[in-house]
Amino acid sequence: RPARGIPCPSSCPKVQPHCPQVQKALRALTVPLETLQVLKGHMMQDMRKGLSRQMHAQATMQMLPTFICSMPDGTGKAARPGDGPLCYLHTTAAQQGSGLPPTAWVLGKACSLSPLAMPLQLFSFIAKCLRQFLAGFSSPQRRFPLGFVFPFSCKQTQLDKAELTSWSKGFKCTGVEGKDVVQLLQSAINKEELYVDVVALMNDTVGTMMTSSVEDKACEVAIIIDAGTNSCFMAEAQQVEMVEESSGRMCVNTEWGCFGDDTTLSGIMTTYDQRVDKESSNPGKKRFEKLVGSLYLGEIVRHVLVALAAEKAVFTGSNHCILPCSHEDGMARTRSTLETLGLRPSERDCCRVQQVCRVVVSRAAALCAAGLAAILTHMCQSRELEQLYVNIGVDGELYRDYTRFGEILESVTGLLAPECTITLLPSVDGTGRGAAIVTAVALRLADQRREVDQLLSPLRLSRSDLQRVQALMRQEMDLGLGKETNARSSVRMLPTYVRATPDGTERGEFLALDLGGTNFRVLVVRVAEDSIRMASEIYVIPTSIIQGTGVELFNHIVECIMDFQLKQDLMEQILPLGFTFSFPCQQLGLDKAVLLSWTKGFNASGCVGQDVVQLLRDAALRKQHFTLKVVAVVNDTVGTMMSCGYDDPKCEIGLIVGTGTNACYMEEMRNVGTVEGNEGRMCINMEWGAFGDNGCLDHIFTNFDQMVDEKTINPGKQRFEKLISGMYLGEIVRYILLAMVEKRVLFRGKPCPKLQTKDIFQTKFLSTIEIDGLALKKVLAILRDLDLHASFEDSVLVREVCQTVSLRAAQLCAAGMAAVVEKMRENRGLDQLIVTVGVDGTLYKMHPHFSQNLQQTLQVLAPKCSVTFLQSEDGSGKGAALVAAVACRKAGP
Repeated sequence: RPARGIPCPSSCPKVQPHCPQVQKALRALTVPLETLQVLKGHMMQDMRKGLSRQMHAQATMQMLPTFICSMPDGTGKAARPGDGPLCYLHTTAAQQGSGLPPTAWVLGKACSLSPLAMPLQLFSFIAKCLRQFLAGFSSPQRRFPLGFVFPFSCKQTQLDKAELTSWSKGFKCTGVEGKDVVQLLQSAINKEELYVDVVALMNDTVGTMMTSSVEDKACEVAIIIDAGTNSCFMAEAQQVEMVEESSGRMCVNTEWGCFGDDTTLSGIMTTYDQRVDKESSNPGKKRFEKLVGSLYLGEIVRHVLVALAAEKAVFTGSNHCILPCSHEDGMARTRSTLETLGLRPSERDCCRVQQVCRVVVSRAAALCAAGLAAILTHMCQSRELEQLYVNIGVDGELYRDYTRFGEILESVTGLLAPECTITLLPSVDGTGRGAAIVTAVALRLADQRREVDQLLSPLRLSRSDLQRVQALMRQEMDLGLGKETNARSSVRMLPTYVRATPDGTERGEFLALDLGGTNFRVLVVRVAEDSIRMASEIYVIPTSIIQGTGVELFNHIVECIMDFQLKQDLMEQILPLGFTFSFPCQQLGLDKAVLLSWTKGFNASGCVGQDVVQLLRDAALRKQHFTLKVVAVVNDTVGTMMSCGYDDPKCEIGLIVGTGTNACYMEEMRNVGTVEGNEGRMCINMEWGAFGDNGCLDHIFTNFDQMVDEKTINPGKQRFEKLISGMYLGEIVRYILLAMVEKRVLFRGKPCPKLQTKDIFQTKFLSTIEIDGLALKKVLAILRDLDLHASFEDSVLVREVCQTVSLRAAQLCAAGMAAVVEKMRENRGLDQLIVTVGVDGTLYKMHPHFSQNLQQTLQVLAPKCSVTFLQSEDGSGKGAALVAAVACRKAGP
């Protein structure tokens, strides 16, 4: 008997005992479940080879990309009845031995054509059929989009470009293989002077999948069991290595009919199968199809009956046999069929023929189930799912006409892929409707792409755009350094009075305070001969204090310092303190800095225009903390430079790209017009976040940037920072997404109230969404966690928006840095500058591509500068302590 899981063909109870020859033949045609499981594994391995660029040539399953990356969403107007015609062409192959010619279908109208026609004749004939059909329309000059169902193996490079690789199913037309069938058809259409554009080509399997993907029944797999057999499924695009697409999903045409052409199926093929293969027009090819396709099953049955007749088990065979397998009228149909062939069958003959037919069809269904299980398990694994729920479109004469085929297919698939729950959706309208749907989807996506490109175009900066930003930054830097021109510059170029970087001789214990956002750190730094040891604690500043008074803010800071010193047993010691204060200040000395403006959401009153060191000292007096000794105040950028400078003497630039953004560098004193003296160098705090506040960057500001700026607490200020820093990128993305919803290219154009919420789309989501290899289901989960009811395609668009916004930020940062390093190179009269940038900030560190995009763009804009980026692992707090240490070293004992 057949192994567990494979339905056994029912026997005829009137025939006793069973015939040994018949039972032997039935056993040979029965595939055990264990063998099907092995077959599934082989098919999965072949699928992986077919998807791989490196191993593609070794695969029997070609896994052809179809360039269909989107499913119907209900907005493809061209596919709706009554909205105007949408053409499709559907060619089918003749049934072998039926005497019927192949057929071309034009919107349901059949036209016969010769299977051996020359290419020009073939496509000219199709075009003439199309002309005949379109003659019935009153507007002959209206351009019609056309979808072309072409159920033969093609190498597709675009949705509307496909080279025929081989004919199959008994169809041969010379001179077409290796040529673009879309172009051949379009040329023939143009010669007929028809106003028709071929928009999409697909095979019948893809058409079936798209046909089944309507009325809220998303379908991601399709199989055809007809004269031939094939399948397709929506694969993760990053796994389809034969194309450049790396996000989203793409429909892959498996061409599984070729599976086993490398002898993988040798253990399954019987002598009957081998004879059918040998007598076919392509021996050794399409082996899986020859076990499954209805074009061959009748021949398999015939060879079985010939063998049984030779063994006197049944009558002499004939040259053709259909498959009479129905439970209800099978015996009557079997007798009628055999008598039509000139035979005089007994009841025993009818029963045995019926048994053979059933086992041949059951085997075909089981083999299809093994292939389907391979696809489903591959999908489940690639999507990292514990359970896959999927709808499967099914079409084909064999599936439609034999009820048991579908039952076996579903039950055996369940046994072979228990982690997948499937629903079979019979294709009601055939592949033609799918062609129309693909065409409609293609038109929708083309319109969508135009809208998306139009929205994102202003954010996509050319090399000349970036070079102009670089030149403007250099211009503003020169103005900011000049004593007479400083007031006209949007880049403040503030002297820091830091004249040296660490030289390794610093020793002692130092306190540091790092204030640059809602969280701040208090540290104790112990500098020894061969090491730096630190202890620190992070404290939170409540929003009420950030937006309150300066007295409240600095009182809170001193309280946190005292708490830290108490925990570290440092209350009785007087330690030099370096104060990192990451806001724009006019520095009048190393320990004197006047706050120019708040940024990053801070707005404590009574601070702007005041010396922040004195504000800190006053708070210490109010809290009776008399051991506080502030010796230096620096911003976070300078602290980062000093921290990295301890490890790399070439570090003469500091860069912060986090909540805000800023840069500093070592400038020649002779160029610093705002400070007396010409000898040596001084670190300049650029405060480049304000670059463009004077209008010089208006040409790159988009409507989205303007909307973000208007809703900030400092509109018109820190405009460069608002293009780059983590505090604002999420808001830029949010406004772009709102525009896409309005243009009906996102969330199906449905209102999205949640997206109206300010700051709902935080910059950290950009960093997560852009991670390489992140499955789009995880992007989808992020969006749904935000109550954004996104589809899979929406996730692809959101990722593109995030990539565009973050790339622009990195490129603008690089343009600013290019101005800095080029100025340093020119200052020093060097042909080539070698310099290190100490860098810190969550956006730079956490975003998967920001640092790479920054460095690549900088290399393009400043080719004469060799720039190394060194991440600050200890934050700018360590740098503040080192500034204090250098100050103490310079001051001497």
